[in-house]
Amino acid sequence: MQLAVRLTLFLLLFVALDFYVFQAVKVLSADSLYKAWIQYGYWIINIGIILIIAAFFLFGSRRTATNTWIIRGMIGLFLLVNVPKLIVICFLLTEDIARIVIWAARAILNSNETRQAVNHMPSRRHFISTAAVLVAAIPFAAIIHGIWKGRYNFTTRKVTLTFDHLPPAFDGFTITQLSDIHIGSFDNVEAVERGLAMANAAKSDLLVFTGDLVNNLASEMEPWIPVLSKLKASMGKFSVFGNHDYGDYIHWDSAAEKANNLDRLKQIHKEIGMDLLCNEHRIIERNGQQIAIVGVENWGLPPFPQHGDLDKATKGLAPDVFKVLLSHDPSHWDAKAVKHESKPALALAGHTHGMQFGIEIPGFRWSPVKFKYLKWADLYENNGQYLYVNRGFGFLAFPGRVGIWPEITQFTLRRKA
Repeated sequence: MQLAVRLTLFLLLFVALDFYVFQAVKVLSADSLYKAWIQYGYWIINIGIILIIAAFFLFGSRRTATNTWIIRGMIGLFLLVNVPKLIVICFLLTEDIARIVIWAARAILNSNETRQAVNHMPSRRHFISTAAVLVAAIPFAAIIHGIWKGRYNFTTRKVTLTFDHLPPAFDGFTITQLSDIHIGSFDNVEAVERGLAMANAAKSDLLVFTGDLVNNLASEMEPWIPVLSKLKASMGKFSVFGNHDYGDYIHWDSAAEKANNLDRLKQIHKEIGMDLLCNEHRIIERNGQQIAIVGVENWGLPPFPQHGDLDKATKGLAPDVFKVLLSHDPSHWDAKAVKHESKPALALAGHTHGMQFGIEIPGFRWSPVKFKYLKWADLYENNGQYLYVNRGFGFLAFPGRVGIWPEITQFTLRRKA
């Protein structure tokens, strides 16, 4: 019953928005020979899309992982159709406010010269509707590009960090970070192999993976084990869990089934050569000197799970040892890690994906995700401690990336002279 009410409200809302946008379509098609085709076509297409999405959520499988390609298609289609509409609505709303102001001004003046005009709202201008559609075409094209090519536009970012207390033997030590692979979203083996080859091309000493290997099910990884096994690093590969790895977002027939899924995923980490750190650490030794790689399970602000235990992960570590923390959710850094007595020198996170949508140009970076996460991409610093938030290798839900490209990061650690 509640689902039916929500879907009814959904239908009414989007029909109302479509009716508003239709005002621009009506203005632009008024003098066209194909006026009827354009206007009827507009309603057939938009109502059809709304009904398809509503039907999926009414009758779709409860185990949504089995229909992820459908979900991605629905989300992609929904954004492709509705984001441009929001642009059109902004133009029309601005114009309507201006029309109301003009009409009200005429009513107030109410002179003999304006009395006839008072009875008529100023008509919509063709120029405004044309401008609205042209500007709306920009996000429309960007979303198509993001789905077609943007999701495979792998980018390598290189970051050099300098520390006072880095052991001399680790001066120049390199770490490659991958995060948020979400392997169940991929359908292009060649593209994934190209991205992983870029990670291998860095030839780093360590490779670390900061969570969300799958969307929900360990079985998503089965056909990809040989592909991800090709990842290489001379001194080891380490990983942690992300929130999606626990299988919390689908229906399970029993708690045992869910536990078995997690156990299988742990085994898969081993099969691809990853040393999975579940609230534990490993010592890396070089020329008789040491650093620690600390890995915690996912810890996020509600509603995300808080399995991470930094106390447990750092137990037995010398206070002054140089620590690199792997923690999927960047919220953990502000809430726990940066204040922790272990004082990790560098924390590596992911999780946000940069919302897979935004603008990044030299000197300017913006994404809607900034309204949820203060630290959502790139490098942050607090009194000599660093957090880096990787933009993610894969994608989730929306089957594309617009402006926020999939990332491979290589860090070079330097000792301050």
